[in-house]
Amino acid sequence: MFKKILIANRGEIALRVIRTAREMGIKTVVVYSTADEKSLPVLLADESVCVGPPASNQSYLNIPNILSAALMTGAEAIHPGYGFMAENPDFAEMCREHGIVFIGPTPESMRALGSKAGGRDIAAQSSVPVVPGTGVLDDTDAALLAAKQIGYPVLLKASAGGGGRGQKVIRTQDELAKGFAQAQEEAKLYFGDPALIMEKFLEEFRHVEVQVMGDGTGHVIHIGERDCSIQRRNQKLIEEAPSTLPESLRQEILSAGVRLAKHVNYAGAGTLEFILDREGNYYFMEMNTRIQVEHCVSEMISNLDLVRMQIEIAAGEGLKLQQEDVVLRGHAIECRINAEDPDKDFRPAAGKIDDVHFAGGPGVRVDTHTYSGYSIPPHYDSLIGKLIVWHENRDKAIARMKRALEETVIQGPKTTIPLYVKIMDNPFYKRGAVMTNFLKTRMVAPEA
Repeated sequence: MFKKILIANRGEIALRVIRTAREMGIKTVVVYSTADEKSLPVLLADESVCVGPPASNQSYLNIPNILSAALMTGAEAIHPGYGFMAENPDFAEMCREHGIVFIGPTPESMRALGSKAGGRDIAAQSSVPVVPGTGVLDDTDAALLAAKQIGYPVLLKASAGGGGRGQKVIRTQDELAKGFAQAQEEAKLYFGDPALIMEKFLEEFRHVEVQVMGDGTGHVIHIGERDCSIQRRNQKLIEEAPSTLPESLRQEILSAGVRLAKHVNYAGAGTLEFILDREGNYYFMEMNTRIQVEHCVSEMISNLDLVRMQIEIAAGEGLKLQQEDVVLRGHAIECRINAEDPDKDFRPAAGKIDDVHFAGGPGVRVDTHTYSGYSIPPHYDSLIGKLIVWHENRDKAIARMKRALEETVIQGPKTTIPLYVKIMDNPFYKRGAVMTNFLKTRMVAPEA
């Protein structure tokens, strides 16, 4: 087992990794930007190294500085968390070249699955259905021809994109002719790669994902699925496990996720994302080759530590569980508490937290890096923390979440808590009628 690991991330996920590492007797090094000097991960890690100014490309995306920090402190491995370097195969390869273990899949797996075009090809090879669409489009003419064959509306997607970014809905031929080059420029700006693919755009669908864990030798298990349908701007707000899908459909999607991961001898934690139309047809969308923000709900229903499993696999200890060892019980819900104003199109509300009190009690978990007096920097994600609850069934979990939300007090920035309280009371949500357009079609618009 490793004696020391470096965490190449910030915020609640950095603290999450520190906690598991400490329980495993592993020393931790956390890197940070000058904006995060007073964050909890920096205060609680055994060592910390400043890797640059607030701008991500000069700190958390600065590969030479991060590798130098690992070598300088004697870290044997790097945990990338989610975002930043977590799905960068070049970074994983450079870790390997410097004799540092990357806690995640191989660079080869990431390259194969990391692009949406590559993921579609692997899904097809694994007999997993995909949304009607294309590989990488060469130019506007190719896009116009593809859209004519698929049928409008279509979705242009950055092949290297993720996290809901790099997507553009196109409803007409004129929009596509005008917007293709712009979409390429945006893809290059955000992801360093202008490659675009096209898919049929579904106006209303559910978003369900399968959590898998593999050991790199073809042994892959699933740890259930999560419903992540409630979103804003293609980014998740509420996640729960298990989904409310019919059992036969659940099992079919779980099997599809495991089958695809086995096809590439996947190693570590990964999430296969599927969308489902109103008729119950499901399609593979992409695979995230990292731990997810919402891994907590899978942990709550399985009583497993997914970060510990990541570290054990990376250290060569293998995957110790068979599928029959994974026992899923009860229901878990997670609300991402963001410093945003839901009444003003989720405008970010960075700033000082004057006072904070998080909920407690049976079946309540809070993952956060914040504290009273902490200032949320404007340079990064607006996540304050994650409120997760568990109960024996979904109805009771919803009631517990509402209680926990009402018990949580954050003074200072606007947050998404009031919105979540309304959702917990929403009759559509209560009966599991959730789609990605839930906020627009199932919620009463706030008064002006």
